[in-house]
Amino acid sequence: MSELDSMPLAADELEALRLVDLNGLSQQDAAQELGVSRQTLGNIVSAARHKVASALVKGMALELDSVAKPNNEKEPSCQ
Repeated sequence: MSELDSMPLAADELEALRLVDLNGLSQQDAAQELGVSRQTLGNIVSAARHKVASALVKGMALELDSVAKPNNEKEPSCQ
């Protein structure tokens, strides 16, 4: 994927999309689960949707924050 430009997606943006778009929670319920106001959750979802749509239209890769990656996909560490 190194040949593609990437669009960063923050962990809170991914989680907001998961709760609202994948799990079907209302923005009010998702906001409560994340401990933010409904307005803040709406802003996070809006920004995340814009990033995802932009990446799809422009043929870019979505780059997840390391916090958002599953445990088996963590960045390699120097030992």
